Amino acid sequence: MALLHLIALIAALLSAGLMAGLFTGYSYSVMPGIKILDDRAWIAALQHINRVILNGRFMTAFLGSVVFALAAVILGFFQDDRSALPWTIAGLVCNLVMFIGTMAKNVPLNDRLEAAGDPAAIGDPAALRGEVEETWIKWNHVRGVASLLGLAALAGALYTTGLAA
Repeated sequence: MALLHLIALIAALLSAGLMAGLFTGYSYSVMPGIKILDDRAWIAALQHINRVILNGRFMTAFLGSVVFALAAVILGFFQDDRSALPWTIAGLVCNLVMFIGTMAKNVPLNDRLEAAGDPAAIGDPAALRGEVEETWIKWNHVRGVASLLGLAALAGALYTTGLAA
């Protein structure tokens, strides 16, 4: 059981790290990088990114950050030494904030962009960008910070187990 707990904890840590890197990377490079694009090009860029990101590698890390953390919490209750459990629970909560924020805020905005269709045919691309950009970026920062905090908490859990030493 201890080995399963360790595997779940490491998988949660790796998944959280991948998500933290992705979302913070958007915050400090992708979104500032495409900010210079005109409205139609910005919409086209986001539409394309949103299409290509839905792949197995992304979904494994995205879902894994929550599923593996939950497994580590559950398995943590069966450990003789539960000192890592508060850290693991904190990691799970942070990963849930990232997951729920993504599903409740960023995904609907992505869907709004996709539903607009071909950027060349959008009547008022500036209005669409105005509806999406600021909120999307704000919530991306939230999920980036949540992922980073989740990563730190899970690192704390792994450290607390003494197995990382």
